[in-house]
Amino acid sequence: MDIKAVFFDIDGTLVPFGDKDVPAEVKDAIATLRREGIKVFIATGRHISWIDNLGDTEVDGYVTVNGGMCTLPDKKTIIFGRCIDQGDIDRLIDAYPAIPLEFCVVPADGDIFISGFNDNARRIWDMLNVPAIPVRNLSEAKGKNIVQLMGFGDKKEWNDPTLYRDILKSCEATSWNPYFCDIVPKGSDKAAGIDEMLRYFDIDLSQTMAFGDGSNDLAMLRHCAVGIAMGNAEDQVKDVADYITDDVDKHGVINALRHFHLLD
Repeated sequence: MDIKAVFFDIDGTLVPFGDKDVPAEVKDAIATLRREGIKVFIATGRHISWIDNLGDTEVDGYVTVNGGMCTLPDKKTIIFGRCIDQGDIDRLIDAYPAIPLEFCVVPADGDIFISGFNDNARRIWDMLNVPAIPVRNLSEAKGKNIVQLMGFGDKKEWNDPTLYRDILKSCEATSWNPYFCDIVPKGSDKAAGIDEMLRYFDIDLSQTMAFGDGSNDLAMLRHCAVGIAMGNAEDQVKDVADYITDDVDKHGVINALRHFHLLD
């Protein structure tokens, strides 16, 4: 196979949930791919400022906030960005007191804050081991370039169609966990971010491979030439994958790369 670019989700794919570094064998595999001329990219729901669990792993770029912002390896050079419409943010600020959710606000500049911590938000922070962030009034989102929101509550609450019909009109929700959702501009997903990265590096979609485990990986696994689901992936992710490998903590990445002869 003429693979020129491989895209990896982080949590549950490259790194077991809660871990703070990539396993040594996976780091070595990524280095081998890059020596062979294959570009390696991260494709994650995290903002670039929250990518703190890759250790010293070197990659060729980052597709972040579920495709809403793409950066080069320096983590500063933005080659693509898509923000939530300011009208949506204004309506959310006005409606917030009556909405049974707390919102994490993710601006492009990384000045992330949360409207308040409920039980679900605490569960996610404990699970992902992400940096602590301040609690601020949601009104501080006004006028900022917001690339993503995270809504914390139960699935019925954050999946309420009226939220997207009446308030966040230009947005849609994606989630890989029942405790919260990522809220992004319509048309922003990992596949869209991948297309921007491929355009920048002049790589054809037919030369791509992607690894993932959660429902926010569905678009990229369908989109790339070869979509690989981890053994620990959700069933719906496995259903769309071209290949199902082993769990993240059972050499899943290594075994798949060997299966497709990208590693010896």
